[in-house]
Amino acid sequence: MPLPDTMFCAQQINIPPELPDILKQFTKAAIRTQPTDVLQWSAGYFSALSKGHPLPVKDRMEMPVATQKTDTGLTQGLLKVLHKQLSSKGEVEIPELEKKWKNLCLPTEKLRFILQLGDFKTKVEWMKFLALGCSALGGTINSALKHACEILTTDPEGGPARIPFETFSFIYKYLAQLDGEMCPADIESFLNSLKEQVELKKDGLIGVSDFLISAKKV
Repeated sequence: MPLPDTMFCAQQINIPPELPDILKQFTKAAIRTQPTDVLQWSAGYFSALSKGHPLPVKDRMEMPVATQKTDTGLTQGLLKVLHKQLSSKGEVEIPELEKKWKNLCLPTEKLRFILQLGDFKTKVEWMKFLALGCSALGGTINSALKHACEILTTDPEGGPARIPFETFSFIYKYLAQLDGEMCPADIESFLNSLKEQVELKKDGLIGVSDFLISAKKV
């Protein structure tokens, strides 16, 4: 049976006062993030919003990653979103990671590849997963470290992208050992040379330009 036609006047329609701003912020977030599946991403967005969790939203729009041989959907901006959502836990249950990954409309096969590469079973150590994600964006350890610095830094965009040397050292050593092309002695020698530079600056931080210059000398 068809519903009867109902006439409404402006006085009968109650618009929640917070609705316009919610929709405005949602629209801006969708434009900035450019999800491939708007409905899937929207579900994750409003779920996070209702719980007060970090939103699945990029800081800015991104250009395609030129260093990738194929378009995997994974970008530096999306890795940064995942870092904001999951890094505080240190270790993340794989089902939770899968949910966040799906809400960003990223391909499942790419996640499976990274999990297999890191030999993760039920949990992931977040910094190791981030390192592998950065490695997936570029073909070299140097490019992976550049992505990691730009994701982890608290410097303003366009700045030196500095991170604590301990964090840099952990990521470099992890990726270099997985790569297998450098012997442990060479890895330690390179890190020790960088550590000497960092100690001279006395801030405990290393930026992208610092390690790229040193890498050319190796």
